[in-house]
Amino acid sequence: MAWYPGATKMELQPESDAQPAIKPTQFIVHSIVAPWTARRTYEYWRDSTNLESHFGIDYQGAVGQYIGTETRADANAGANRRADGTGAVSAETASNTSATDPWNDKQVEELIKLGVWLHQHHGIPLRICRSHSDPGFGYHSMFPQWSTSGTACPGKARIEQFKKVVFPGIVARATGKTSEEDPMAGMTKQDIYDAVWRTDAVTAPNSAADRKTNKTWEPQSYLKDIGNRVRSLTVTVAAQSAAINALAEKVGSGVDTKTVVQAVEKAIADAVIRVDIDVTSATKES
Repeated sequence: MAWYPGATKMELQPESDAQPAIKPTQFIVHSIVAPWTARRTYEYWRDSTNLESHFGIDYQGAVGQYIGTETRADANAGANRRADGTGAVSAETASNTSATDPWNDKQVEELIKLGVWLHQHHGIPLRICRSHSDPGFGYHSMFPQWSTSGTACPGKARIEQFKKVVFPGIVARATGKTSEEDPMAGMTKQDIYDAVWRTDAVTAPNSAADRKTNKTWEPQSYLKDIGNRVRSLTVTVAAQSAAINALAEKVGSGVDTKTVVQAVEKAIADAVIRVDIDVTSATKES
């Protein structure tokens, strides 16, 4: 495990020894929604919950570290530790009780210094995360996968600071440059497709049979579902139109009921076959 030399070590046990190792690839910042010192944050993690962050930064700029950065901490939901062993380093920061205040100058300075160390020590790339699993720097509410129930953390004011002050400050301090690397550098078409169409974040439709257990869908699943429904509706409408036309042709012709029924059934069957062929062919061509 790794300990940041700029922090006071306040090791949480048994979590520090019992929780699995990670390879740090992200740094995610939070607001704790309380004006706590770094030690008070430690006491909260120790005594009141089974969750925790790696770091706490208070209004005075004091930094506490509670778990080594190569051990999982449980502040980031799906980013805590992934199946491949990568995970996020987390830092809680003192705030007012509504998480509406900006970071003060001391907090900004400590976030920048910590971010530089994480880049230098763990190789976290100097870019803002492009997806929930992409290595880089981010804030808690950036991706739904980082929060099990949704969040606005670290608050609107601090998100603006992260984008305009904190992250650029990390880049400048680490490299002597004033801007981050091209966020699209090295990104393939498949990366873009996955980020847009395979991010499991769209609320499932009310009519979905498994909505209670599968609450969010990927956009591509939504699109497929819509396509299936449109094709089904097309078949139904065509069948109804064929039936109506068949009935209209028989009105006043003096034929018996059986003949009318047979004519309607044949019209529906022919229409369904024709529409199914047309829809299937169009799908294959596209």
